Amino acid sequence: MVHYISLYKLKPGTPDDVLESMIRESRSCFHKTAEAHNFRSGRNIDANNAFAFFLSADFENLEKLKMFQDDPIYIRFESKVIKEYIDERRELVYETEPGKNTEFS
Repeated sequence: MVHYISLYKLKPGTPDDVLESMIRESRSCFHKTAEAHNFRSGRNIDANNAFAFFLSADFENLEKLKMFQDDPIYIRFESKVIKEYIDERRELVYETEPGKNTEFS
């Protein structure tokens, strides 16, 4: 099982209602895809953290994560909802099963 986290820095001046819309749209997007499990999204509450928005989900393996990232629903979300308002994105992927060789994730 792999855990995916995507952190986003918003462009300066991005309105709060846009961030709220991103959260709502992301939840709709992730719940429409079979590959994503335990999906979460939200806003930053730490003023010292530059990443204002995050997405995270569990996937059975890296292949399922790739399938999700290639899914038309996710691609549409990225291009229509996020792209215009993002300055930077940082993606992190972790293996969550103790002792599992990450070569087989």
